[in-house]
Amino acid sequence: MASMMFTDCSSSTTSRLFHLNRRNGTSLLRQCVGQLRFQTTASGRGCIRSSSSPISAISVILVGDRKDSATYVRNKKKACDSVGIKSFEVCVAEDSSEEEVLRSVSGFNDDPSVHGILVQLPLPSHMDEQNILNAVSIEKDVDGFHPLNIGRLAMRGREPLFVPCTPKGCIELLHRYNIGIKGKRAVVIGRSNIVGMPAALLLQREDATVTIIHSRTKNPEEITREADIIISAVGQANMVRGSWIKPGAVIIDVGINPVEDSSAARGYRLVGDICYEEASKVASAITPVPGGVGPMTIAMLLSNTLKSAKRIHNFQ
Repeated sequence: MASMMFTDCSSSTTSRLFHLNRRNGTSLLRQCVGQLRFQTTASGRGCIRSSSSPISAISVILVGDRKDSATYVRNKKKACDSVGIKSFEVCVAEDSSEEEVLRSVSGFNDDPSVHGILVQLPLPSHMDEQNILNAVSIEKDVDGFHPLNIGRLAMRGREPLFVPCTPKGCIELLHRYNIGIKGKRAVVIGRSNIVGMPAALLLQREDATVTIIHSRTKNPEEITREADIIISAVGQANMVRGSWIKPGAVIIDVGINPVEDSSAARGYRLVGDICYEEASKVASAITPVPGGVGPMTIAMLLSNTLKSAKRIHNFQ
């Protein structure tokens, strides 16, 4: 079974694996959700009951027929089912107009039974991604991509309604394994709106000293070698070598890249941005690819959806 875990790479152990596996990503939510269900009273406030109706609901808009996107959506649906969250899916043809997607977003914005809206990225090139993401109600933006959520994340003393799921999952992994962040030197490789930039903002909130490496950075190897914590989300297979890593560093590898492998059934295998074979000899802990960050992303999506449902139903 693929694992969602850190590998302990210390010389005093024989590549010991921590016990957090794929199923634990959703079990984190079960600890919070249990078997609680919402029932709306005449006063409009939420109370608790036991029933078969879902505690919250998320709607996913899938545009086109990309296999990777369809796989992500399928995995999210399985995770929703496992914790009692109802999921809706709208599939829109790749050649559909942007207006058609916006109509779906608007419909879910207005539907009180929907607590979270997710637009699966990437979108076809003829659609304005930011225009569509901005149309999602901030109260249902469980992906955390709305500019007001990102703006609040960037400001001291302000709290976003939702934090982007993958960066949130990275920080949750560090917390769950009691890896200190305060005062540490952290390097984030990649500056995308989805992972790199919000990951850097979250690390700053945890009082890390943060450096972002991007395509114009000079001496990235030198800078990375100073880091206590590395989060890589650049999308280049095995870019970060063992020589880039300070002994004892903690590595979170968000990258997921196909490389040719004739011995694999599909003709390829998935690897991260970090050269795992080399890095695991130097780092104190590292996430594998696949099975490391991916399940945490889905778990945080469900966590955000639960948070939205509780807010909508005024349930503390």
